[in-house]
Amino acid sequence: MKNRDSNDALSALLAAGVDLCAIWLAQMLAVWIRFDSGWIPQVGRWIPPVVRDPDLYRRYALAAAAVLPVYLLVFQILKLYSRPQEGTFSGKIPRIIRACAFSVLIVLDISALLKNVIPFSNAVVLMSLATVTVLVLIERAVMFEFEIALARRSPPCHRTLILGAGEDASRLVEALSAEPRLRTRAVGVLTLGGEQAHAGIPAPFLCGDYADLERVVAERRIDQVILTGHALSHEQTVALILFCEQRLIRFNMVPDLFRMLTSRMEFNLITGIPLLGISRWPLDQVWNRILKRAFDMAGALCGLVLAAPVMLVAALLIVRESPGPVFYVQERCGRRGRAFRLFKLRTMRPDAERARQPGWTVADDPRRTRVGAWLRRYNIDELPQFWNVLRGDMSLVGPRPERPYFVEQFTPGIAHYMWRHVSKPGLTGWAQVNGLRGDTSIAERVKYDLYYLEHWSLAFDIKILIRTLLAFKNAA
Repeated sequence: MKNRDSNDALSALLAAGVDLCAIWLAQMLAVWIRFDSGWIPQVGRWIPPVVRDPDLYRRYALAAAAVLPVYLLVFQILKLYSRPQEGTFSGKIPRIIRACAFSVLIVLDISALLKNVIPFSNAVVLMSLATVTVLVLIERAVMFEFEIALARRSPPCHRTLILGAGEDASRLVEALSAEPRLRTRAVGVLTLGGEQAHAGIPAPFLCGDYADLERVVAERRIDQVILTGHALSHEQTVALILFCEQRLIRFNMVPDLFRMLTSRMEFNLITGIPLLGISRWPLDQVWNRILKRAFDMAGALCGLVLAAPVMLVAALLIVRESPGPVFYVQERCGRRGRAFRLFKLRTMRPDAERARQPGWTVADDPRRTRVGAWLRRYNIDELPQFWNVLRGDMSLVGPRPERPYFVEQFTPGIAHYMWRHVSKPGLTGWAQVNGLRGDTSIAERVKYDLYYLEHWSLAFDIKILIRTLLAFKNAA
């Protein structure tokens, strides 16, 4: 799962980098066509005579670089960096042309408003509509073929189990095998309700019936399930969704148009085959994750610098009151349930949990030291977690990480509990700034955590960080 996310991010960054190079070159090509090619007559209001400027190319090179973020933003809005869905390059061509046209129109407006800052002539901007579109189409076509060649030589990122062995399943197996850019492979098919497997499904894919689901998921390291056919009852389908949810397996189904669907559904195509699935979170988008990570790194660096004097004083107070280590290190569950080591300033006696089962602290907890109670009141004990954020274990904002012991306890009994782990845990979170911390309702915390994940934005993160600095409700 981690490799899959890394590959998605690297692919998007590579595509963006190559796009920006092509766009910059295309704009400079438009400058050359306008001023030096001799192809354009130097007459008229829009194409005045050329006044030779020895600084011409340097000025235009800087201006062309300055407007690159416009292209990047428009390309992202039009989903040119999303995971591949179309089976052929021709499916992307209309979106690429629209993206180039919208971008050039925006640049035309910007150059008119900021003529002294971005000295683009109208003629150059309009010529760049043709040069940018042509070069980006050529570059994208080359990248498309490169991705196919690379995907054929790389292991699949998504290991998919298909439930049902009818005609839809046969088409899916064929489609997933034929489209390497999806980085998705069917690695097994389970029959439902004693059905006869379709003749088009190769025998190696058949790995049992629905009763073997748990075994096959474990043995074949499944991270996506696609339900085909309608042999499962409503209750069985709900149970299947919960089974996938608790294991952070992505669930999709080939739709039955006569069924009622919940609001959190999304529609996708895999080489023309329609799929319905639980809708993605905002942080499933590669560029959102990159933006959040950049914000986290900047915030963590600033936080460590500003917090260093406070942590030094706190460390001296801890050692003076209670012999033992300054830092408390504990295993917590991170993104996708992966364990990591969380750092805190020690606020309890060194032997606080040796003789008892893991549990939360409560108000007036006798295990706390006096300094520890003060540190907890003002959240100073959490400051070392800026290091966890910098390392990539955590984020500045997100659901608070829990211990593996409690994750195992809560997952079966609290609906959607594991969805908290679709993103990195946070130093602070929406639940915490609303007073849900310490010995408070886990079910309520989950509701707030899921609200945050469903409505994530950078502005929401900033809002939570500001409220964290002001909120001390339930800090004990």
